[in-house]
Amino acid sequence: MEESAIREGFENLQPGSDYDNLFHSALCRQEADWLVGINGTRLFTVLYGGKVLKVGRVQTPTLAMLVDREAKIMNFQKEKYYMAHILMDGMDAATGRIDDKKKADEIAGGCQNGQALTTSVVKEEKAVMPPKLYDLTTLQRDANRLFGFTAKQTLEYTQSLYEKKLATYPRTDSQFLSDDMGQTAEGVIDAVFRCLMFEENKASRPDIKRILNSKKVTDHHAIIPTMEIEKADLAALPETERKILSLVANRLLCATGEKHLYETVKAEFSCNGHTFAVSGKSVTHNGWKSFEDAFKRSFKISGNQEEEKEEEKLPELSEGQAFDGVQTKVSEHFTSPPKHFTDVLCCQCGAWKAPRKKGAG
Repeated sequence: MEESAIREGFENLQPGSDYDNLFHSALCRQEADWLVGINGTRLFTVLYGGKVLKVGRVQTPTLAMLVDREAKIMNFQKEKYYMAHILMDGMDAATGRIDDKKKADEIAGGCQNGQALTTSVVKEEKAVMPPKLYDLTTLQRDANRLFGFTAKQTLEYTQSLYEKKLATYPRTDSQFLSDDMGQTAEGVIDAVFRCLMFEENKASRPDIKRILNSKKVTDHHAIIPTMEIEKADLAALPETERKILSLVANRLLCATGEKHLYETVKAEFSCNGHTFAVSGKSVTHNGWKSFEDAFKRSFKISGNQEEEKEEEKLPELSEGQAFDGVQTKVSEHFTSPPKHFTDVLCCQCGAWKAPRKKGAG
């Protein structure tokens, strides 16, 4: 959609035969739609009394997933279970699942004001690599998780940004840019820092090579902002489109950022013949997650409570370390049924890419 990109394309024309495989893959999908759709629809319509039952290459497997999930939810039987805890020096260590409350109370009672001995401490250095750029599927998934947008809404908002020349083509299944887009990516990253005003400064040089791979680019590259964001009045955009543009821009920063480094600690304690376990995590280098954290702060997106609990830092521990006068408690829990699918189901199964022509199955 940018004039410079169009001119560059015309100056570097390639033989049409280089893209024959794209034609063959599209033809294969089209033929599969007809073969499965026509034959399957006729078969099931005849088998079940003449009422038209539509069968499709995509819709029928998706329907099967929905039916299977609904059956699991309907047949789910909630079960209660318990966990015994020991509390010491700011730590909360727990047993595994205990089905009998009386037994959990006995374990907790036997440890009350007793001594806990550290039997195992395992530390491990870990790294989380930067995420890939957005294709439509991953963008829809994150927009649903962070903002509650449906897959259809996310496509509409991104399509509108594309038509305003603020974002690249949305209907893509690629998470990379082509090898010749290195300078373009650098320019867009600079524009993001100047125009969208993220809290984090450009502390280190972005690793552009990580997002370039022509072999993994099909008919369209990953979704990124365009240089047009420098000329546009971004404050005038609808809030929904501004959220999507910020999400896409932030992913570009994350994808070219540094590794996120952290240390995990898993410790086990013995008290009155029972084993209790606790885990903790401490970040040693925030890396690309600095951009993600700044993005969440700017849109006031709260973190997951379970994730925050896992990230609690434990005090320094060593095997053989003893804790006297520990306190105890018993917690009550219930097993949970599987959750209903939303339309983001299609993002998970890879079916939702773009609206298909009516009658294509």
